[in-house]
Amino acid sequence: MHTLLITGPGGAGRTTVAAATALAAARNGARVLLLSGDPGNPLSALLGEPTGDPVEAAPGLTAVPAAGVLTARVDSGEEFRQELVALQERGSALLGMVGARPLGAEELTELPGAEQFALLRALRRAAAAPGTDLVVVDMPPLHQAVATLALPAQLRRYLARLLPAERQAARALRPVLAQLAGVPMPAQWLYEAAARWDEELAAVQAVVEAGTTSLRLVAEPGPGADAALRTGLLGLALEQLPVAGIVANRMVPQGSPDPWLAGLAVQQEKYAAQWAGDTPVLPLGHLGRDPQGPEDLARLTGVEGLVPGASGEAGGTARDTARNRRTWVVEDRLADDGVLVWVVPLPGAHKRDLDLVRRGDELLLAAGPYRRIVPLPSALRRCTVSGAALADGELRIRFTPDPGLWPRRP
Repeated sequence: MHTLLITGPGGAGRTTVAAATALAAARNGARVLLLSGDPGNPLSALLGEPTGDPVEAAPGLTAVPAAGVLTARVDSGEEFRQELVALQERGSALLGMVGARPLGAEELTELPGAEQFALLRALRRAAAAPGTDLVVVDMPPLHQAVATLALPAQLRRYLARLLPAERQAARALRPVLAQLAGVPMPAQWLYEAAARWDEELAAVQAVVEAGTTSLRLVAEPGPGADAALRTGLLGLALEQLPVAGIVANRMVPQGSPDPWLAGLAVQQEKYAAQWAGDTPVLPLGHLGRDPQGPEDLARLTGVEGLVPGASGEAGGTARDTARNRRTWVVEDRLADDGVLVWVVPLPGAHKRDLDLVRRGDELLLAAGPYRRIVPLPSALRRCTVSGAALADGELRIRFTPDPGLWPRRP
């Protein structure tokens, strides 16, 4: 099964491209599941009304068939209510101890951020859907999508720091204390919940980082989209998430006698060519109106190249079968310069946007509005940071061996 994540700057038409991709794949004979977290139901205007009854596409994930595609919409409010009610039930003894009154499901309204959690949980379920060849995910706008995709790894790190499994104090005494108190010990409840959350987050992270998962960006070529796209690409590079290609959406035809259209076409070609210097670009023609229904989606010029692995797709099958996270290489320059160099690819980055701080065995990296904390490779933990330089889209961080920690050569 292949999973295709689609995002882009707001207003670029990512939902249309997601629906067109799903429809093109279905018409090629693939069994497709289209997943969206958008409020309302924008997919119904693009794929038409349902052609059958709702089905369970995967455990806990309901989808409806339309135009040969199974479509599933994430209800983040309902997901939030179910999770919080279940959490209260698991901690009922502890809540009773402190005299708390549980909240009823009808009292709960979702909090900011619930959409990301619900979408990630649905993504994990969709990736395990039986009898599915392709999962297409209509992600949130680009900046929010970067944060969403980075969330599982970030939360797992927080859990490991705040509730480390190896530090569960007085583990052997807990059953005795629980008997005396008559309720489960809070520590036991917390660690059990942390283990359950970590397992769920690890499953989502595995889907995001899988070799069968690829990411495609949708943007309408122009100066506004260019700035947003470059910022988003920087965030994705920081998270080591490769991009399979960029869809240059709503491209107007060349050679129009109308001066305004001719000027717009020149501008679009200029920016599409710039983007192609870093990432494969697939142009998608403008229909002249907002697409309505599956027939309009099929009329979009270039739609046949949207299907992952199709001969017309930018990058082709080879790019889609190797979607693993990009490795940050450690170069051994001890013999020549006495340092190890950690090479971090950050295409499009500017020196003014970057910052790094060493903290124990971790490195805090900031690139524009994005931040990431990464563990140092074992060899670099025995070194001190001695400098960094940005050149040709690569941040090269120099590490000098600490004589007190580095093994002596005979």
